[in-house]
Amino acid sequence: MNRKTISNRQDVRLLVDQFYLKVRADNVLGPIFNDVIADWDSHLNHLTTFWESSLFIGKKLAHKYVGNPLEAHEKVDAKMKHTITEMHFGIWLNLWYATIDQYFEGEIADNAKRRARKMGTFMYIKIFEARQKA
Repeated sequence: MNRKTISNRQDVRLLVDQFYLKVRADNVLGPIFNDVIADWDSHLNHLTTFWESSLFIGKKLAHKYVGNPLEAHEKVDAKMKHTITEMHFGIWLNLWYATIDQYFEGEIADNAKRRARKMGTFMYIKIFEARQKA
């Protein structure tokens, strides 16, 4: 398959959809995500908006992301009885990279990898800090 640049919402949606197919099928992540997310269509649309907003900063977009990803992930960790570890974030990141590399190339694809790596690190640190307060 020829890889292309990420240039619009449809590209981001392809990335998000294909990534979450991998996540849902994963032996470690799948049970967590499939237990927590009831409406996958809505969730995928929401995540498409999140990533579109993250990757096209400064570009006028039709959809505006509204949400608090950190709060959502802290709630998931609590629901999972604080068993989420750096391994989970590592698997998540590896699947994200694999999906990007399967379909995309270029500066925005590289940026999507960097942002995911930073976000995963930040989320894990904040989840760990939240456990200390619980």
